[in-house]
Amino acid sequence: MDHSPGLTDFPADESGRRSSIAFGRSVVADALRHVDPAAAAAAERESDWRRGYLRHFRALVETGLAADGSVGYEIAEAGLASVQARVRYRRDDGDFTLAQALLATPDRPLDTVEVKGSGEPEREVVLPYRGELLRGDGLRRRLDAWVAAGVIEESCAEAVREVAGSPDWLDLSDQTLVALGAGTEMGPVASVLGWGGTVVAVDLPRPHLWERVEGIAAQSAGRLLAPAAGPTPGADLLRDLAAVAQWLLGIDGRLVLGNYVYAPGSAYPLLAAAVDALGTHLRHHRPDTALAFLATPTDVYAVPADAVTHARERYAARSRRARATAALSGGRLLRPNYPCDVAPGLNDSLVPQQGPNYALAKRIHRWRATVTRRDGVVSFAVAPPTRTRSVLQNRLLAAAYAGAHLFDVETFEPATASRLMAVLLVHQLRNPRAASPAAWQDEAAGAAHGGLWRAAYHPRTALPLAAVRGLVPPR
Repeated sequence: MDHSPGLTDFPADESGRRSSIAFGRSVVADALRHVDPAAAAAAERESDWRRGYLRHFRALVETGLAADGSVGYEIAEAGLASVQARVRYRRDDGDFTLAQALLATPDRPLDTVEVKGSGEPEREVVLPYRGELLRGDGLRRRLDAWVAAGVIEESCAEAVREVAGSPDWLDLSDQTLVALGAGTEMGPVASVLGWGGTVVAVDLPRPHLWERVEGIAAQSAGRLLAPAAGPTPGADLLRDLAAVAQWLLGIDGRLVLGNYVYAPGSAYPLLAAAVDALGTHLRHHRPDTALAFLATPTDVYAVPADAVTHARERYAARSRRARATAALSGGRLLRPNYPCDVAPGLNDSLVPQQGPNYALAKRIHRWRATVTRRDGVVSFAVAPPTRTRSVLQNRLLAAAYAGAHLFDVETFEPATASRLMAVLLVHQLRNPRAASPAAWQDEAAGAAHGGLWRAAYHPRTALPLAAVRGLVPPR
């Protein structure tokens, strides 16, 4: 990692070393410390965080179910406080918190680039799916099929049906989407622009990225605004946080701050922390700012009782071949997704190959959604497994996704997943949901998990077999 001044970074230890492993371990322990001291101590004692983090991230959710789920709020608050207290912004004159960095006068104010589209706005929910454009009855049949197959929750299907029945909701002229990570495949930029909305696009100043984003905007019915400090639009949130904050505060209208950022390796939790501080800063100055997040399906979630029942029925009906495979593996493969009939169930779909930095960044997003929902508008939905470029770069994960259908898990194409999640964004903005007494219930609402919650087998005991199948080229 670059360690030049003016950069968001991890805290330094006594030797001056800055470690993502030490940071992640400390944040998880801090999140658990007041509600489960034993679990916090176990996290602090973990000597192999890169491989041992899985059980501690599970503990964050499992512990959060205490007191009818209300402890989830305490864990989220403590975790976020730890992140913001520990992450530093380094300059020549010292290390500062991100909140302090946001108050600094930027060295270089950002200009604004604008692109106006020339197309006609779409006023109908249309979902691209396997070479078709689903609308009307075709869309409803696909939603029903997904629910029956356990690919999405009924609450997800109902939300899409409601938006499809109220096409005027697609007119988002009363608010402005700020898309942090505008170039990501899963983000709603293309959908919102196609509906005629205004998108404030923030991403790194990379020419190929902006050629694509500006091309989408030019052909749409919407308007694109982007920051610029040079010939190529864009800004680096790890370096230019104060400049981006100042620029965003100058944008007119009600803002929806969409968190679609991604960075490889140890940069991801730093980026998540920077975006988290930015959201807090904007909401302090403009309290009506809404927040939007896409949650990864490869995480730990508490799930409703009917998901547990569905998965257990599938497990009970498993084939003789599956039973034999489990027995020959010594119980390592094809374990039940939910060994016990409990409600809520605990779905552990963490993928070790994604690593602790990825898990922590995504948990920061979830924590902020949980805390903000109590006094603000939040769009949060679990997205399906999707063949994005970042996923396909991991050969094992790409292979597992290719063979996941053998275990009742559907992997989506980016065009389908991004449009589905954009429709859910519209629904949640038009129907803001008050915080539930149990934090996990809000995370489960509208989930499009691809089948991971309702599959017969614990994902980590089935995905190796899926990967073997995925590595075999089709005949």
